[in-house]
Amino acid sequence: MYSNIPINELIATLKKLGEINNTEDKTKQDIMKISQVLVEQNYFRFQGIIYVQNEGFAIGAPTSSIFSEIYLYYIQNTKVFEVLLRYKAEGYFRYIDNILIMHKDDRTNIQNMLQDFNSLIPKIKFTSEKEENNKINFLDITIAKNYDSLSFEIYRKTTTTNVIIPNDSYQPKEHKTAAIRYFCNRMRTHKLTPEAQQGMGGGNTHTHTHTHYRKS
Repeated sequence: MYSNIPINELIATLKKLGEINNTEDKTKQDIMKISQVLVEQNYFRFQGIIYVQNEGFAIGAPTSSIFSEIYLYYIQNTKVFEVLLRYKAEGYFRYIDNILIMHKDDRTNIQNMLQDFNSLIPKIKFTSEKEENNKINFLDITIAKNYDSLSFEIYRKTTTTNVIIPNDSYQPKEHKTAAIRYFCNRMRTHKLTPEAQQGMGGGNTHTHTHTHYRKS
């Protein structure tokens, strides 16, 4: 995703956001100057060689995630919401470049919606994944539809290695324990059933359909 963010549009977006939020002129000028310097320092190292990224942002650069999120947030609150309203989507949830959309099949033509999404930003293409057997995966959670409710299970990709930072590695303690804290919080906050906590779970029927979009 980072390498497909249009830098010129990002700079224009930062300027628009400054105007929309009535940012003080001096502050706005400073933000624009700093941002311009940062996007020009767009380089990365690969196998000991330093490369300059001509388009988009370098993957792994400290500012790439921040600039990308600013741009996507602006597009979301302008162009994306217009598409959602046009196709009468029931719900929209986004985390970075993963999107979960809830809709009714008799109201929303999901393929036409996908085409409209792909026309928003020429270099960013969305792919879709529809629910199967009343279940859909979103991030690391499987959402299952029951008759009148939703249930949740832990989703692990087939490529999951379950490897975390070793305790004897030269990393800050906070980094080593981050995954453990996250796994514990996930068990507490996602309201998993006892069966799901043991790797089980299931689903039934419901009136809505969910579609998972990914950017590429």
